[in-house]
Amino acid sequence: MKGFLPVFRREFRSAFGSPIAYVLIVVFLVFTSAWLYFVAGFYAVGFADLSSWFGMMPVVLAFVVPALTMRSWAEEARLGTGELLLTLPFAEFALVLGKFLAAFAIVAIAVLLTIPVPFMASLLGSFDAGVLAGQYLGVLLVAAAATAIGQWVSSKARNQVSAFLGSTLLLLILVLVDRLASYLGTTGTLADLFNWLSLARHFAGFGRGVLDSRDLAYYLAATFFFLYLTSWTLGRRKWS
Repeated sequence: MKGFLPVFRREFRSAFGSPIAYVLIVVFLVFTSAWLYFVAGFYAVGFADLSSWFGMMPVVLAFVVPALTMRSWAEEARLGTGELLLTLPFAEFALVLGKFLAAFAIVAIAVLLTIPVPFMASLLGSFDAGVLAGQYLGVLLVAAAATAIGQWVSSKARNQVSAFLGSTLLLLILVLVDRLASYLGTTGTLADLFNWLSLARHFAGFGRGVLDSRDLAYYLAATFFFLYLTSWTLGRRKWS
């Protein structure tokens, strides 16, 4: 698709040309490691189990991803460069895809840099490689969906602060909506809807190392839906 590669390079270099990417990666690594060893008390448990560590990843990503995506389109609108970008001979979806891949690549780097954690934890016991691969795949799928959602909110926001707050709020709702249903005692069709919408609920299978095609389809559909929604939003802005 013509256009997405130059945008990807521009966004990726821009992120690493400023402290933002480095700061977010370090904060992500420090927080997740501290949570595992000090909050979850991994060594106090006495056996090798990272299920709770992976289980909190969707909540952490709900804060980390918006910090990356908040500037995607909100900053372009503030600086007036968004209109210039939209006048280039590229389809809106190509521009959106380029920005999405750049942000997702940074999140993926942060996630993959946590791989030494299981190796350190293996001092207490061995891990199933298939389960571990499934857990990491689940985290990356959550990150992809969250990045697409963050981009859409950024395309609707007036500035970076509102983009960050809006993305974080929406992602937290989508992560915790199944718990809300349980807390309210909701049953029937409404409970099923809440469970289906939940990013964390669909991650549960991956957290156990189980690859369910329905969960995979959910994340892929959510990612492409919000990418399309972002390109549609930009298209309306272009022709308005």
